[in-house]
Amino acid sequence: MIVERTTVELATPTGPMRVAIHHPMADEQYPGVVLFSEIYQETGPIARMAAMVAGHGFIVAVPEIFHELEPAGTVLPYDKVGTAAGNHHKTAKPVSAYDADARAVVDHLALRPDVNGAIGALGVCIGGHLAFRCAFDARVAATACFYATDLHTGKLGLGGDDSLARAGDIHGALAMIWGRQDPHVPDEGRAKIQTRLVESKRDFSWYELSAAHAFMRDEGPRYDPALALACYRTVLDLFARL
Repeated sequence: MIVERTTVELATPTGPMRVAIHHPMADEQYPGVVLFSEIYQETGPIARMAAMVAGHGFIVAVPEIFHELEPAGTVLPYDKVGTAAGNHHKTAKPVSAYDADARAVVDHLALRPDVNGAIGALGVCIGGHLAFRCAFDARVAATACFYATDLHTGKLGLGGDDSLARAGDIHGALAMIWGRQDPHVPDEGRAKIQTRLVESKRDFSWYELSAAHAFMRDEGPRYDPALALACYRTVLDLFARL
């Protein structure tokens, strides 16, 4: 499918939030997907990921996760300065604000005339953690989380990160995808997350790959094209349940 990118501005308790909408140009109804980015917001790799998913028949919404902290349209660079800014922002923003943003995007997708009522979530890095929290919303039927950072440490944002404690609030299917050479989520961290999901009796699939952190990002030395292609198929198979 040919994909078009447009933007919308959504109201949130902490101010307006710009959201990129990647959607097929064909005038039909499709499932909606919230795509949560890395700490750098909608970089080229994130936009291409959104287009990849949208091109298979989805309306993909990419919110600016730090809209309160950066001007609209900001894309942080993949360098020391951009990384420092993103790492600062991810802990400076209240968890309640992340949740309010997620609700705003799901609300938007639920009301769009080109969305058929089915909604999923997808995220990478901090976005994997945000997608996990987005799955607390009963409207989200399937969620794919790639190398979700801070999920095992409970250090997302201000005001208390209760993500693992609330795992039982997830209603839909989960795909948890990890790189075994990822220093941000070591063996013991992954084990803690998996144990919690088993304890809470969630519907989840678990994938550990021989890969580094950010192996899905199609820029830089850690990109693994073969694994990325296989993971896109996993995500699309999961979203076929929508």
